[in-house]
Amino acid sequence: MYTKKATFGTVALAGLLALSLGATACGSGGSASAKPVEAPIAMKGFSGDCASKDVFCVGLVTDVGKVDDKSFNQSAWQGAARAAVAAGGHAEYIETVDPKDYAKNIQSFLDRKADVVVTVGFAIGDATATAAKANPAVHFIGVDAFQATTIPNLTGLVFNEDKAGFMAGALAGLLTKTNVVAAVLGTDKVPPVVAFGKGWENGAKFTNPKVKVLTTYHPGGLDVAFNDPTWGAQTAKQALDNTADVIFGAGGKTGNGALLEVARQQGAYCVGVDSDQWETVPGARGCLVTSAEKDIEDGVATLIGQIRDGSVKGGNSFGEVGLAPFHDFEEKVPAAVKTKIEGIVRDIGSGKIPTGVN
Repeated sequence: MYTKKATFGTVALAGLLALSLGATACGSGGSASAKPVEAPIAMKGFSGDCASKDVFCVGLVTDVGKVDDKSFNQSAWQGAARAAVAAGGHAEYIETVDPKDYAKNIQSFLDRKADVVVTVGFAIGDATATAAKANPAVHFIGVDAFQATTIPNLTGLVFNEDKAGFMAGALAGLLTKTNVVAAVLGTDKVPPVVAFGKGWENGAKFTNPKVKVLTTYHPGGLDVAFNDPTWGAQTAKQALDNTADVIFGAGGKTGNGALLEVARQQGAYCVGVDSDQWETVPGARGCLVTSAEKDIEDGVATLIGQIRDGSVKGGNSFGEVGLAPFHDFEEKVPAAVKTKIEGIVRDIGSGKIPTGVN
């Protein structure tokens, strides 16, 4: 990695040792829609009664994304499962199919006496806050759910997506040969996605005032915007046809479709999102120069550890953001570009360079 990820916000998140272990269901009964740890982490059986104070149980509820999306939901799940095992407990997830089921899915874990409920996504935030107020003995973590009002047993794990997007956009502005870059994004109804997109655009223009930025949000609702790789691929192809030569895919499986399309077409760079997608979307390695990362896995794992030891606080916990390594492009990215980006990352972290995103 050419630079360490910068830490932003009020809480520094310490990494935990990775565990290639796993967990199973919270309790012996359970909902038919809930799944023990199966993927992306293979875990072997734990059993026990979540109502017992000696058994630590973590339940995770996705928005309408899938837990194997190779980025956002997957990172949250891996953090939850890892932390549960580190605490000697077990974890389970429910994938939400319809937004009207948010409250029901959260309640499923409450009924089964989970100690921690993690919800993933901006849209599920209101349902999470309602459940937290009604269940003060359970601690909740809302990933990407900014807390405007502090609820003692609810911690919002939030990120400065504009900063990660700006860093990646600044790199794109330096790498483009055509002076056209693009972003293929999930819905603009989700503020973190918009922050990524605006940060990308402003970063590209910061390093390259001549650049043209093509930004396209998925036109569908929350139920489809992050699960449409076909649309992502088609939109990326349109951007390539319009001479874009660096494309940012940020939108779960929709964004992954864009990355894979750029890799198939060859001759252009692509940039991943949320996690280091070199590891999670190997089919995109032919174009993947970096990823705009949110350290969701460590953020979730650290907060669960703090819940376990009693040190967690309600309100907002800001996680780390940054750029992933160049991997195969380490020798292809010019030294001058690396030096420039290292300085920009440093100045973004110190506040010397504003992103221009509110």
